[in-house]
Amino acid sequence: MGHLALYREFRPNTFDFVIGQDAIVNTLKNQVKTGEISHAYLFTGSRGTGKTSCAKIFAKAINCLAPVDGSPCMKCENCLAGDGGLDIIEIDAASNNSVEDIRDIVSNLKFLPTNGKYKVYIIDEVHMLSLSAFNALLKSIEEPPSHVVFILATTEVHKIPKTILSRVVRFDFRLVSVEDLVSLLKRIFDAKGIKADEEALVAIARSGEGSVRDTLSIAEGISAYAYKDISYLDVQNSLGLSDTDTLIALTDCIHKSRIGELFSMTNDLYTKGKNMATLAKDMTIHFRNLLIIKSTEGANNILRLPKEDYEKMKNQANDIEVANLLFCLKRFTEIEADLRYSISPRMLIEMTALDCVRALDGKLQVSP
Repeated sequence: MGHLALYREFRPNTFDFVIGQDAIVNTLKNQVKTGEISHAYLFTGSRGTGKTSCAKIFAKAINCLAPVDGSPCMKCENCLAGDGGLDIIEIDAASNNSVEDIRDIVSNLKFLPTNGKYKVYIIDEVHMLSLSAFNALLKSIEEPPSHVVFILATTEVHKIPKTILSRVVRFDFRLVSVEDLVSLLKRIFDAKGIKADEEALVAIARSGEGSVRDTLSIAEGISAYAYKDISYLDVQNSLGLSDTDTLIALTDCIHKSRIGELFSMTNDLYTKGKNMATLAKDMTIHFRNLLIIKSTEGANNILRLPKEDYEKMKNQANDIEVANLLFCLKRFTEIEADLRYSISPRMLIEMTALDCVRALDGKLQVSP
């Protein structure tokens, strides 16, 4: 078999390995154990939070011949059949979104399952269906045959017609916490023989922004860059993040009104290929971190930064007023969207930094 991406290799096949969705998992397991299966479900939430994985696990569990605590046993013939066998039909609504595609599904609903108790239709990216396709599906969603279960998955629930929403059991998948992602990374890295610093694991998890798939994709790229031993610096270099010394130096230029040095630093970063949108995000995070350090006892329990970096940032935070940190944080946050369409991202960064210089120098009214 060829190389499998980490998120595919470690995709959960039972509920025991689903992370960050305890309430949803418990509810689905209880339905399997009691046999009280609804006719239609809607799984909604951000990308990479486990919607499709839970749909596949649940589909296997309700057809499993001997489920274990509400999860598929992964030993019976139904569980071992590829992708759940003929009774689990996965449909990508992004490429099968016409009314004819839905009519084909509806016309096959009358046929009984081949091996299991239920015929399960998993429709991914269901929001991509056309309005006529939704209308064609409506009656079947409302009153399907007793042997049919629909599981709809989407990242954009606001695009689903209310007539569909009122006929399904809805589960909202939340973003996965940094702690859960770090625990997952540790388990996977141990299995793959990869070493990683605690700070590196936290940085990777935060970069995933609550998505398991994004986190594992980032982890795979970094493990290829650093091979078998990943440090915090490796994560910064691999993701193109600004190192702490650079962020501290830029903030010092703003705080101490060193405009010439500020222009020189931004020009140097730009000519070396630094992405200006990433720099703005890095500065936003840096000002937030300084604000947390300034206002919170034991701030590194929240930030979980390398000790040396934390001490440097703590020293800088002590020199800057909270109001000034808030102003800078607000200004750099405001330009994140503008940078996507700016014809000169470097100039936008520079002008924002100058706004902050003037504010901290007392020549610009600082908003509370």
